[in-house]
Amino acid sequence: MGRDNANEHFDVLIAGAGAAGLMCAIEAGKRGRRVAVLEHAERAGKKILISGGGRCNFTNLHCRPDHFISANPHFAKSALARYTPQDFIALVEKHGIKYHEKTVGQLFCDRAAHEITGMLEAECREAGVKVIVGARIREVRRADGFVAACDSAEFRAPALVVATGGLSIPKMGATAFGYDIARQFGLKICKTNPGLVPLLWGAEDRSKYCDLAGVSAEVAAAANGPTFREGMLITHRGLSGPAVLQASSYWKEGVPIHIDLAPERDVLGTVREGAGRTSAQVRSALQHVLPKRFATRWLELHPSDTWSNTSLDEFERELHDWTLFPSGTEGYDKAEVTTGGVDTDELSSKSMESKKVKGLFFVGEVVDVTGQLGGFNFQWAWASGAAAGRSL
Repeated sequence: MGRDNANEHFDVLIAGAGAAGLMCAIEAGKRGRRVAVLEHAERAGKKILISGGGRCNFTNLHCRPDHFISANPHFAKSALARYTPQDFIALVEKHGIKYHEKTVGQLFCDRAAHEITGMLEAECREAGVKVIVGARIREVRRADGFVAACDSAEFRAPALVVATGGLSIPKMGATAFGYDIARQFGLKICKTNPGLVPLLWGAEDRSKYCDLAGVSAEVAAAANGPTFREGMLITHRGLSGPAVLQASSYWKEGVPIHIDLAPERDVLGTVREGAGRTSAQVRSALQHVLPKRFATRWLELHPSDTWSNTSLDEFERELHDWTLFPSGTEGYDKAEVTTGGVDTDELSSKSMESKKVKGLFFVGEVVDVTGQLGGFNFQWAWASGAAAGRSL
């Protein structure tokens, strides 16, 4: 799989050799289409290789449409129904890749993510797909089909699939190229934002909590969307951990994040029932649900002269609704995904083809469909790529 320096004609050009692009190539190649995948990086699947801590959380057994964010929550249903986690698992097992379930439904490779890229590359070879790395597309033109002009060659085909990903992790080569192509051909873009990304302290909270960096707890967090019960991590700059990353995909500037520090726990029940009701008793009860440093700080910031029923009730209420106003996110550098993208109203949910421009397809993260944490974004890549590949 190398670089080609001659002008060539294909049935399908695919811009991007990530998860969605490679899956699309495999499915189209199986149908006898002559497929070229043009990848600007020096190798295919770079983001696959770093995913899941290098073990690739390649799908989730419990994938449902409500695990995805989109202006049209129904759009993803068709593709997800026609290429399921079980379909991808069958491919993984065909190649003898060992895997395990980590958190509920999340599947990871036992060994390393390169097994997934190796599997996809092997499937591409078997399907006769040409993967051309180091091929940066400088221009896309429409002239009797599509022309993708790279530095040393032009590639032509009646169909072009844009699988260029979003804006997250620019150091891995992420660019706005896919959105530029969409705009070039008159397609609308839903506003993009960093998703699955740490949130930054507001000015008032930074001084209160930033020295607790490294402290973690199980919480329930929500920011203008569903509530996620998972781990939270305090950092020097703000909040991270799975619960906060999940909530961040729904967060908008000026919106608070609400955190329950003791989900489904009556923290002060024993204090209410006991005699004395001292700050030491409150601290002891707090330390049963929060790390010691965090419990001590929380008590310092929420003192009471007399622990009456009213003050205990208010203290309990605040524990279950820690309300913060983040000043922003850590941006695309630290974001795992990009929310927003090519407006799904512009695309066929069955084929991922543009309704306006025949032969132009968009798959994967470049589309306004974003999965929650836990393998859902990979499943969208496999499903949308397969939907396009099977319709070419």
